[in-house]
Amino acid sequence: MKFHTKYLWFNTKAEKEIVPIQSEVESAVRESGIKEGFAFVSAMHITSSVFVNDHEPGLWSDILGWLEQVAPARADYAHHKTGETNADAHLKRLVMGHQVMLPITGGKLDLGPWERVFYGEFDGKRRKRVIIKVFGE
Repeated sequence: MKFHTKYLWFNTKAEKEIVPIQSEVESAVRESGIKEGFAFVSAMHITSSVFVNDHEPGLWSDILGWLEQVAPARADYAHHKTGETNADAHLKRLVMGHQVMLPITGGKLDLGPWERVFYGEFDGKRRKRVIIKVFGE
């Protein structure tokens, strides 16, 4: 079994943002030379996520709006008593998930016709990273 690791770095301009990362994951798969296996993609920060969904900006707006309803930014979170102000970002990450496992077949990501890979940022404007770990044969 072979392994290949690649890191992506983000410093979003917006506090909450969805960033397409499909091409970077595909690049890591190509670089790995792995024909059959998996690409594991994980956000390495507790207020960001990695997820699979449709590449459609209207949906991204809907996702961010829905997350704000599920975990609204507000001042009364217990987490804020520690001096933090980002409890809602932690909760949004719990809802969206922090990692995905993607199949590789014939040296390419083997996703459904509309599936794409995204980085979700919920407490941005600072440097964060994502790990891509490709493994297989």
